[in-house]
Formats: sequence, C-alpha cells, structure tokens
Amino acid sequence: MIPYSFHPEAAAELEDASAFYESCSTGLGSVFAAEVEHTIDLVRQFPDAGAPVGAGRRRVLVARFPYSVVYRHEPELIAVFAVVHQRRRPGYWRRRK
Repeated sequence: MIPYSFHPEAAAELEDASAFYESCSTGLGSVFAAEVEHTIDLVRQFPDAGAPVGAGRRRVLVARFPYSVVYRHEPELIAVFAVVHQRRRPGYWRRRK
C-alpha cells in the first residue's frame, strides 16, 4: 500500500474529533479514529476513488460519522490535508499546503 502522512492541522482535527466523541460516550472516540484509519486504508488502496475537490485534492466520506478525509495522491504518498466535519466551516482547509 501507498504510505501516507497527515498535515499537522489534520492530525489535530482527528485528535480533537476523537476527544469530542470520547466525551460523548466511552469508546466512541476510538471507534471514530478507527473509522478514519479504515477510510485512509481504502484511499491507500484506491487513491483516485475520492471525489475531486480542486487543486488535485479529493474527498472521501468516513463511514458512520459526518466527517470526510481530504487528501492528495502524490507520486509515492497520500497526503491527508484535513479531517473535516461535513456541516461546519466548508472549505476552511483549502489554504493548506
């Protein structure tokens, strides 16, 4: 599989969302993080599967949660730019490099 890396802000978004879900219900934060990892694993297997969102970036939905993973398929790497809530602040991540 293709290796991947997280933009520092994407890693913080994943951590924050996991903490939020964990505060709602014990264990739910771990379930959320596992779903995000599963989504990234799918992207690593099928890098062009996500819907295009401009500037060579793609978006794929996270199962069971209202989140998406925004990434770019680089020659030898999947670069994850954001772990985005689908109904909050649309497009805020577009300036990330």
